[in-house]
Amino acid sequence: MRRMGRRAFVLGAAGVVAALAGPGPAGAAAPASRDRRHRAATGLRGMWIATVANVDWPSAPGLTAATQRAELTAHLDRAVRFGLNAVILQVRPSADAFWPSPHEPWAQYLTGVQGKDPGWDPLGTAVAEAHDRGLELHAWFNPYRVANHTDPAKLVATHPARVHPDWVVPYGGKLYYDPGLPEVRAFVQDAMLDAVSRYDIDAVHWDDYFYPYPVSGQVFDDADTYARHGSGFSSKAAWRRDNIDRLVKETADRIKEIKPHVRFGISPFGVWRNKTTDPLGSPTAAGVQTYDDLYADTRKWVRQGWIDYICPQLYWSIGQSGADYADMVPWWAEVVEGADVDLYIGEALYKAGDPAQNAAWQNVAELSRHLTLAEEYPAVGGHAFFSAKSVKADRIGAMARVAADHYGVG
Repeated sequence: MRRMGRRAFVLGAAGVVAALAGPGPAGAAAPASRDRRHRAATGLRGMWIATVANVDWPSAPGLTAATQRAELTAHLDRAVRFGLNAVILQVRPSADAFWPSPHEPWAQYLTGVQGKDPGWDPLGTAVAEAHDRGLELHAWFNPYRVANHTDPAKLVATHPARVHPDWVVPYGGKLYYDPGLPEVRAFVQDAMLDAVSRYDIDAVHWDDYFYPYPVSGQVFDDADTYARHGSGFSSKAAWRRDNIDRLVKETADRIKEIKPHVRFGISPFGVWRNKTTDPLGSPTAAGVQTYDDLYADTRKWVRQGWIDYICPQLYWSIGQSGADYADMVPWWAEVVEGADVDLYIGEALYKAGDPAQNAAWQNVAELSRHLTLAEEYPAVGGHAFFSAKSVKADRIGAMARVAADHYGVG
């Protein structure tokens, strides 16, 4: 039997919280009106909907509000047809917003122009439409990415990154907020938590971006920030990890203060550290380790119980050399053992049938085999699939096979 997490414990008070808070925007249902026990009984069956660069939705910038809404509800309907029970919608892809935020501009992926009002409330609508279909809505935020370019002049004039240019670091062809600045850490929390306060979301969700992935030959220039704020640390790496630890812990505490029933989940790159680097690490030979390269101590966050769920991106096939899905699932199951943190597995549906991938991914049954393997580990409480456009295309029928084999659909 799966343990009851601390969020589940407080769900009994959700009706009181909802009564005090009143109804949410855009007709969002109050928390007590939905039976969240359904997820506990079936496990998480999630689907990511990426908005950055219009990866999944909207399919292109500048569509009419009616078309955008129709595309969104089609994704939600498709999730239901495949037997899913949650969508993870990216609502702050690049220091911008898919709701009328007082902190940041409207995302350019809606209208094609950053800061332009799309004429509707995408997040509010998504929450209401998801809940009407019995789906959870996990709001997916990216804390520090500012832009997929390095020219601040391309940002709307009122963008916080232009108002505070000292907050921004160019790196690898992109702009990032500097995680070492306390004022940045406070600001990005305020920007994200505005959505928690205003909408009946079911969870706050982060992906794998903290400090940026390493780019060969380039240096993330936070030397001045380290000089001002890094005293007392044994190294810049230790200081950077502390910055991310603080972001995670402070965000977790603030979510609980605002709405105790809202969960906090993180979906990191699947390798914390290789065993050759650390005896506690996984039996992998990954070129990236979150602890060392992204300064994200994902194992610590679980062991400390700072988050409600972890959804490592185990985007490898069974038997893959260097990082074997069959090795990674038990490693993560051991990490969550005894912790009040749920484990879900991020699945690479997008690789199924991709001719650039290895032979395993050409087999329609590969993804279903992942879920079958994971069933051997009681700690695994569900799966999430990347991403919505791959669910829609279902190139070789791998998602339909999962739905038939594991979700009783088809």
